[in-house]
Amino acid sequence: SGLPKTASCYESMFQGLVRKYNKHHKPEEALPNITPHTMRHTFCTRLAQAGMNPKDLQYIMGHSNITMTLNYYAHADYASAKAAMDKLAA
Repeated sequence: SGLPKTASCYESMFQGLVRKYNKHHKPEEALPNITPHTMRHTFCTRLAQAGMNPKDLQYIMGHSNITMTLNYYAHADYASAKAAMDKLAA
């Protein structure tokens, strides 16, 4: 239409794509509801897992407070803590 797309337009497009995919695939291969926000969260989580500096990640995501970035995207577990310690010991 030549007009800028709104968030609801993208939301509808994602829902349509998921519906088409699920129609042509087995139920066990079905995709859950995917939204643009889900994609944003996944992107940021992958950057954090790849070791991006949290302050850079905060800047990219547009968070005004580093606490939000760290609480949502810097997921720690035993494996990641062990890997960090092993890296320091090397």
